[in-house]
Amino acid sequence: MRYQVVTTAIAALALVLALLAGEHRRGALVGATISGLTAIASILAMGRAARGKKPTQAAVAVMAIAFLGRLVLVGLGTVAVARAGESIIGFVVAFFVPYFVFSAVEGAFVHSLRQGTGRPTA
Repeated sequence: MRYQVVTTAIAALALVLALLAGEHRRGALVGATISGLTAIASILAMGRAARGKKPTQAAVAVMAIAFLGRLVLVGLGTVAVARAGESIIGFVVAFFVPYFVFSAVEGAFVHSLRQGTGRPTA
């Protein structure tokens, strides 16, 4: 549960910072929104998938699928922002900076699953 709360808090912070991006605001809002929503969906899906027999494998599979989804969405977002004449730089920064933080949170979640299995972590 704490990973979901942390992810949601980071997503909210990214949106607030995007609002403060000045002339890059619209592009930044699109980037922060896509990054935040995909992160929340990913961490919720990882938590749900981790309830099965092989929680670590299931969570990593969700993480991989979410990565592919983000890959498509960042491309579509870049095109949409460019066509709208908004700041591509704002979009890219607002998407990727939180994305790397979200990746760390997702990695910590997967790592916590390994520790809970009772197997040695060496």
